[in-house]
Amino acid sequence: MRARNLAVVLGEIRAAGPLTRAALAELTGLTKTTVSKLVSDLLDAGVVVENGAVRDGERGRPGVAVSVSGHRIATLGLEINVDYLAACVVDLTRTVRVRRVRPADNRGSRPEAILADLRELAGQAVADAERAGLRITGAALAVPGPVQDGLLRNAPHLGWRDIGVAAQLGLHDLACEVDNEANLAALGELWFGSGETDFLYVSGEIGIGAGLVVDGSLFRGTYGLAGELGHVVVVPDGPACRCGGRGCLEVYAGQDALLGAVVPMRGRVAAMPGAAAALPAASASIDGLVSLLEAGDRAALAAAGQAGEALGLALTSAVHLLDPGTIVLGGVFARLFPWLERPVSDVLSARLRQMRRTPPRVAMSAIGADAAVLGAAGLAMQRVIADPAGVLAL
Repeated sequence: MRARNLAVVLGEIRAAGPLTRAALAELTGLTKTTVSKLVSDLLDAGVVVENGAVRDGERGRPGVAVSVSGHRIATLGLEINVDYLAACVVDLTRTVRVRRVRPADNRGSRPEAILADLRELAGQAVADAERAGLRITGAALAVPGPVQDGLLRNAPHLGWRDIGVAAQLGLHDLACEVDNEANLAALGELWFGSGETDFLYVSGEIGIGAGLVVDGSLFRGTYGLAGELGHVVVVPDGPACRCGGRGCLEVYAGQDALLGAVVPMRGRVAAMPGAAAALPAASASIDGLVSLLEAGDRAALAAAGQAGEALGLALTSAVHLLDPGTIVLGGVFARLFPWLERPVSDVLSARLRQMRRTPPRVAMSAIGADAAVLGAAGLAMQRVIADPAGVLAL
């Protein structure tokens, strides 16, 4: 009962704070004596902090309001992507206190080697946090593939199948959840981004995933595997995809496809018919592609337009199935948003208006490439909010 009441009180403080003890008693239905004891416990644990006297109404003495504290408790977000590793530490006010990113070519790498590098990066982030007086109470890891029962089922760009990444990562006493990067990126957008509570988030990386947020909650599907947008077929007889199919969105709008349209890439499947001619290898990065687009380069503009049209086709199917009011483009799509928005919106409008349907709003992610790692830290943070008794026991 105490654990449940702690969670109820902290949840109200998180949602509507700063709040006085009297206000908390009214909101929760608990007695003032019970609320005072619970708040005292949360203060001692460093989960909340007193903000000063406020008046609860026209009558009575001022009360002392409390709010969530960012001074002591924090959580760790981690991410494995195909071309980088990332770690961040976020305190309970959702302020990023530590952020570390390590570029890496993780294609075809042994899980043991990548997880050892991530463990080192996580240790550095935790050490930075502890020097700032923070205590890490939980962690979560974003991975580039579907996760079921704690296993990374398939990450074709890494070459991994059925890997128990949390167990192999070995963060010792720190509990670590694992989830698909698109799911966590959608949660990152929800908790750290625009504040919208209903949207379809599209994560553009080397792979393409999606996360559906409905009324502030992530829809995961029956087995937790929803959101594999990258493998929606946009050209039935198109090039082969790593998933074993042909003509998937990923081979037209994934990061490799975008860069492969302007410079040859190792192991890339053939570009879409009519793709632009190759450009110098120095441009073979998203930064280089953005520079070419800003300069009005015809080949780069053609590549972005082609990717946007393919993305619009795939999203048309998603809209028919899910009816989102807003589609948020994240990951590298956020960097490329000025050049993707028009072709995506044009395809959506042309196809949906034939069915007398209003196209959804297409928006750019507010947090870009950090969405997944922030969502991972946020997921661990939600566990603290839901079970503060666990923090008090540490």
